[in-house]
Amino acid sequence: MRILILGAAGMVGRRLIERLLAEKTIAGEAITAIDAFDVVEPQIAAPEGVAIEAAAGDIADKATVEALVKKRPDMIFHLAAIVSGEAEADFDKGYRINQQGMSYLLEAIRAAGENYRPRLVFTSSIAVFGAPFEDKITDTFLAAPLTSYGTQKAICELLLNDYSRKGFVDGVGIRLPTIVVRPGKPNKAASSFFSGIIREPLAGEEAILPVADDVRHWVASPASAVEFLMHAATMDTDVLGARRCLTMPGLSVTIAEMIEALREVAGDAVVNRIRREPDAVIEKIVAGWPRDFDASRATSVGFSADKSFADIVRAHIADEAARG
Repeated sequence: MRILILGAAGMVGRRLIERLLAEKTIAGEAITAIDAFDVVEPQIAAPEGVAIEAAAGDIADKATVEALVKKRPDMIFHLAAIVSGEAEADFDKGYRINQQGMSYLLEAIRAAGENYRPRLVFTSSIAVFGAPFEDKITDTFLAAPLTSYGTQKAICELLLNDYSRKGFVDGVGIRLPTIVVRPGKPNKAASSFFSGIIREPLAGEEAILPVADDVRHWVASPASAVEFLMHAATMDTDVLGARRCLTMPGLSVTIAEMIEALREVAGDAVVNRIRREPDAVIEKIVAGWPRDFDASRATSVGFSADKSFADIVRAHIADEAARG
């Protein structure tokens, strides 16, 4: 089996590749090759028996996407995107990368011929939903996003549904919660602080909290994100019907609850490294995001997530220790 991963150099992409290379099989078939693509070339050590072809390029360049699909990967993971804060700040770039990139990918797959119908797993976002919100949002809630990023993801969901309905692709769209705790440095996502207020204090550094303690959000761990991708890649898509996109399970937690979980695991000295510094731009973006979900449609077809935020904090500590 040949697998194409778009966005392979990102945190979730790297973890997905680690998982695939550790198992060397997926959906009962041996993995023979992985094409790892991103805006920067992914650095991957290829184990014996699996060919790794890493490349850098522009997901919104039609010829580049066509060349990747011409290898006829059996499975495609589309993780590449401009993150929320950057998509809001740079309108043209957000639509070019997030929406046009998806269009080129789907058209390249369609042009490959009637005998080619790969499984395409697309990472969408809970940002496809916009206020006013119900207490718990289901998959049938109106997709009316209040950000450019959410709008771009919603457009991609509609395209995925339609190209799957027409038989050009076997698509599954997974609306990811905010993934916490992300390792490494902050990125340009408006949600970056959700990881920062845990990651930086644990590393002995100050963290800036730009929103109020009562802000509630939907989160899941990096390990859960990889499990979502693996299940989406191997599940029976007949159970989805024409509605190929699902909201992934997660935890609805407030900032205050996150901080208390950090205190429970790491103590007061770590929590005291969090400094509150309101940011009106981030507050406005976050105010337009949903806070709680009924993800029963996803759980009914086999998706599952974390049990507590304290468990997420402990998993991050264990991951950092394992990575040295």
